[in-house]
Amino acid sequence: MNARELLDLAPVVPVVVLDDPDAAVPMAEALVAGGLPAIEVTLRTEGALAAIERIAAGVPGAVVGAGTIVTPEDAERARRAGAAFLVSPGCTPRLREAMTGTGLPFLPGVSSATEAMALLEHGITAMKFFPAAAAGGAAYLKALGGPLPGIRFCPTGGVTQDNASRYLALPNVGCVGGTWLTPADAVRDGDWARVEEMARKAAALRP
Repeated sequence: MNARELLDLAPVVPVVVLDDPDAAVPMAEALVAGGLPAIEVTLRTEGALAAIERIAAGVPGAVVGAGTIVTPEDAERARRAGAAFLVSPGCTPRLREAMTGTGLPFLPGVSSATEAMALLEHGITAMKFFPAAAAGGAAYLKALGGPLPGIRFCPTGGVTQDNASRYLALPNVGCVGGTWLTPADAVRDGDWARVEEMARKAAALRP
């Protein structure tokens, strides 16, 4: 799987912040059952790498990746944990080289045409647009489609069930990333039926 193929796995990639690795497998099973196999676990908690390990080993239908990759060390730790892809909020030359070096598909974060063009010079054509809402939203991405038609994006940041379809309708958007699919109270209470139902609704968003 390459990065552009990753964008086609599902219309929405759940962006998950997990404090308790014990919740990782049932949460991932609920998301996959709802039709969302690609799951981004952010490296914002101490249990994130353990969560990635458990999902990679215990949920065959899941394609689990690591988000909030901000250092070369993050990229290597995520690879060792079994991440199938990497996502970064931004991208420096050093981080780009490190993510490339893992051999994993990755979505480097950009928020401007200049940043996107810098990555395009290195043959990278699949990117994360972040923070999507604050950086101009669907209107900005639509404007980028003219001069940069070869790039496909996964907008994340301020994307919700209510506005996701506006992004997904754009030809240069492959999928969106969203945190709304795993509400903190649902994860805390183990309400996996609720998570599965939210995933099912998100999976139906593809135009």
